[in-house]
Amino acid sequence: MNYLVNGREMKEIDRRSIEEYKIPSLALMERAALAVAGEVAKRVPKDAKVLAVCGTGNNGADGIAAARILFLWGMDAMIMLPDLKKQGSGEFLAQLEIAERLGIPVCEYKDFIPGSYDAVIDGIFGIGLSRNVEGVYREMTELLSSLSGNDGEPETGKQGTGKRALAVAVDMPSGISSDTGKILGFAAKADVTVTFGMQKLGQALYPGREYCGELVVADIGFPAAAAKERDFYARRYEKSDLKRIPARPAYSNKGTFGRVLVAAGTVRMAGAAYLSALAAYRCGAGLVKILTEEENRVILQERLPEAILSTYDGEWADRCEEEFRDFIKDQLSWADVIVLGPGIGTGAHARAMVEAVLCDAYVPIIMDADAINLAAMNRQFLGYFTENIILTPHLGEMARLTGNTVEEIREDLVGTAKRFTETYGITCVLKDAATVISRKDGKVFINTSGSPAMAKGGSGDVLSGTIAGLIAIGMEDCEAASFGAYLHGLAGERAAASFGVHSMLAGELADCLLEVINETV
Repeated sequence: MNYLVNGREMKEIDRRSIEEYKIPSLALMERAALAVAGEVAKRVPKDAKVLAVCGTGNNGADGIAAARILFLWGMDAMIMLPDLKKQGSGEFLAQLEIAERLGIPVCEYKDFIPGSYDAVIDGIFGIGLSRNVEGVYREMTELLSSLSGNDGEPETGKQGTGKRALAVAVDMPSGISSDTGKILGFAAKADVTVTFGMQKLGQALYPGREYCGELVVADIGFPAAAAKERDFYARRYEKSDLKRIPARPAYSNKGTFGRVLVAAGTVRMAGAAYLSALAAYRCGAGLVKILTEEENRVILQERLPEAILSTYDGEWADRCEEEFRDFIKDQLSWADVIVLGPGIGTGAHARAMVEAVLCDAYVPIIMDADAINLAAMNRQFLGYFTENIILTPHLGEMARLTGNTVEEIREDLVGTAKRFTETYGITCVLKDAATVISRKDGKVFINTSGSPAMAKGGSGDVLSGTIAGLIAIGMEDCEAASFGAYLHGLAGERAAASFGVHSMLAGELADCLLEVINETV
């Protein structure tokens, strides 16, 4: 597991390193500059032509220092500044003086004559940017973007050919919020971003994640004690965390590994039930029962004969609501964990089912899809929310639940998920290209696995079954929610590699869960 910090938290780590542990700021800066220069040098010729586009703060100082190191390594380095007034942070002025004493060309933005470069270093803004980029700084950011281009692969080593330059960002691509990943007016895409100490939230969330290109987290000497784990840090999983999947003891039986009840699938929606149940089995559940309409029986028996079926007649359920509620209650006593909602619709008996489960189930409940929509339509259901609920909304469903617009939610994914968790005491898995998991224990995870191939019908059904399966085999429900999203994303990456980004199906995503899980065996 690793940690993600926002700009304020990273500045506090920097402050503690300098003030409490007496590490000189310029010593940290030198290591940061070496890391940036090293990534440039890996990718361009030894006699490359390099332009460092720098602001007047410490990020700009890092950029100047990186240009100076590349200059001393034999490259043709040049530095561009917003002006030559000799105003800026103390570190900026110190680095600028060193560069000038070495004879490195320094020019003002308004006097810059564009040319062809092998690499451009983006040192305009770092982690402190909190407002839209304007004025000369926007013009510099746009110039940097035009020199590097926004599409295609960088072509280096061809000076004077007009080929686009490699773009290397210092700590953050300029114009991207380090807290939210939001574009602040205008941003320059990087091919490589070298960030220092710890990954930033804005580098895990979109669109910042895309703008970073390849992310390199460089150790520049922050003491571990200054950056020690704190409860408010966001977290992310990595491949080494696959060992968290509970072992399967030799002396066991199907009852050892939990019973998952999948309440899913109205008429012509058998696929949602199938995908959730399949994922639960792929994640190790011992028994899976599908609670669905009778019309789905044949297809489910053919596609997943391992599942137990408990079916009902939809017309009877609409007509005899109290009897249907009693039928649902009988099913609940069997389950160790429940998936509620995929493909159930929003009709009368679906509403009765959701209310009965919320009122009478005391095991973990993964609420997905139509169960969430029904809660939004029947606001009294929110009063039934307790700590046994894991909610898995996409942005549209979250908008219906909260009354916020999708755009408002997208601009503050972490804050939206945390506020909902704090209000209702549930775990919220807010699904987006970078899913945010706000857990009832107060921890927040950002999922960094996955593929665009997963933007396809049925992927969410697989996620709900994945979380349920992990709970069934003994994973604590909070961790199953956050780790399930990571595991689901890894399976998506594997499926995309096997079946193609455009062609992957949700069933193939579920099947690839076994490949990822088997890596731990």
